[in-house]
Amino acid sequence: MKVLIIEDELLVQEEFARLIRKLFPDMEIAAMLCSVSDSVKWLNENNADLIFLDIHLSDGMGFDIFDQVNVLTPVIFTTAYDQYAIRAFETNGVGYLLKPISQSDLIATINRIKNTIYNPINTETLMDNIRAPKKYKNRMLIKSGDKFGYIDISEVAYFYAEDRVTFMVTREGRRYLVDYTIEMLETLLDPKLFFRLTRGCIASINSIQSAVKYFNSRLKVTLHPQHKEEILISRVRVGDFLRWLDDL
Repeated sequence: MKVLIIEDELLVQEEFARLIRKLFPDMEIAAMLCSVSDSVKWLNENNADLIFLDIHLSDGMGFDIFDQVNVLTPVIFTTAYDQYAIRAFETNGVGYLLKPISQSDLIATINRIKNTIYNPINTETLMDNIRAPKKYKNRMLIKSGDKFGYIDISEVAYFYAEDRVTFMVTREGRRYLVDYTIEMLETLLDPKLFFRLTRGCIASINSIQSAVKYFNSRLKVTLHPQHKEEILISRVRVGDFLRWLDDL
């Protein structure tokens, strides 16, 4: 199976290719492209059996490709946001992966496609392959001694991991222990409101006080209430973070 990867962040592109080669050695990566214009040119001259397409590209939206070239190849869309599922369904979308892409999601999606005979007019099959709208947490359970209560999710500033446990910090600076890992919270929280800044920290949009350029193309983020550790966003995640701030 020949695979085309269209992703404008080179480090993300390389990591994605590494995952595919590791998990699916039978797949051949035909090309890795960064823009709408390059993708249109390549698709006019070449073919692939499967396309991984980032929705936000350096010179426009991934959907713009379909306005310029007739694409019959099945497409797996990749994005940090989930509001494009319906539009993906209206094109050749047979999968919808939310960033950061986990190995389990990638394996499940590709295996499902390999086991499905693709038919571009079979809307029922396409709908099954697009991620269903998720319900996200509206509140968090808290415990104090023998008493239980809850915190509305709008009052949460950020979550962070420390010594294999996870803490929740409210906008008023109160700290609570929660029974979730950072990985679990990443799937339970609305991605429009929360972003995983680092491996051990997920923050609310309301807690972002500032973000400034830092050494090696990274960003240094200041939270409110202040986090006791320095928060540095890796250069691989900077693009997704800025788009999240801009609500794209």
